[in-house]
Amino acid sequence: MQSSEAATLARPALSTNHLLDAPLDELLIELRVELHRSGIKDPGFFGALMRLSDGRLILSMPVGRSAFERDTTARMLLAQGLGLDAPPVPAPLEVSRV
Repeated sequence: MQSSEAATLARPALSTNHLLDAPLDELLIELRVELHRSGIKDPGFFGALMRLSDGRLILSMPVGRSAFERDTTARMLLAQGLGLDAPPVPAPLEVSRV
């Protein structure tokens, strides 16, 4: 990877408080997370965070969820995916790693 590519993919340090308090749209821009609409219709699917081989982060979220569900799920997935010390995901939700 070229140094310019590495600099492009570098993300700023993130505190748990900032993750929970910053407006979500601003947070996604700050962390350079690409938001994609998911076509998965399963009511038990709330979203997925993927790290591509080139280091990019993709947050895939289903359409039709409330703003609260979208916001909460995105923050939970980001906390887990970025390895932050955050409260556990509440039951009955689960975060799976593949």
